[in-house]
Amino acid sequence: MVRGIGRRKMGGGGIGLIGSVYLVIGVVVAATHDYLVAWNVPGNILEGLATIVLWPLVAFFGVDLHTLIA
Repeated sequence: MVRGIGRRKMGGGGIGLIGSVYLVIGVVVAATHDYLVAWNVPGNILEGLATIVLWPLVAFFGVDLHTLIA
């Protein structure tokens, strides 16, 4: 008996299409709200990365991460 033919491997290991779209939207929101400038300061790097991950707070609720993180 041959095993594994026609079987799909479970547990891909990537972020997938939805995760990729989420991160792309996060980068766009961060860029339009001036969070992706002056990456030579550690606080600005943290703000930029936080904005990419938490973009719904910035885009929909108007949260200003400049004042929360700095």
